[in-house]
Amino acid sequence: MTVTHATFTLERTYQAAPARVFAAWADPATKARWFSTPTGEHKLDFRVGGREVNRASHDGQVLTFESWYQDIVTDYRIVYTSALYGGAELATVSLTTVELTPADGGTLLTLTEQGTFLDGREDPDWRQRGTGDWLDALGTDLRRG
Repeated sequence: MTVTHATFTLERTYQAAPARVFAAWADPATKARWFSTPTGEHKLDFRVGGREVNRASHDGQVLTFESWYQDIVTDYRIVYTSALYGGAELATVSLTTVELTPADGGTLLTLTEQGTFLDGREDPDWRQRGTGDWLDALGTDLRRG
């Protein structure tokens, strides 16, 4: 039985106003495009106290990422807690803060995640890479307009 604690911060600059970047997190259809997979199941109740569930198969195992929104400040900040399950086993519990700041005619997004990784079921480096991948997918979606 092991517990690994890790914190990482990722930054991305998007050529879109903070209101547009925020809307990409808040709108269920938009968020599903960049956050989920084409065959995944995604549900979003974007409000303080609301829940988000993203479920997909990976290498024959069902992964469920479930989040609860703790704080939302329109166009500025999103804070949520999450749990990742591989099948029925809890792999990771985390606290994530997303900050949106006007920058260079667009938006600087700063995401900080503090995670508790249980029994080697997820590696902190995997989470950081995966989070970076979906922030890049958000950028692609924003460029599509």
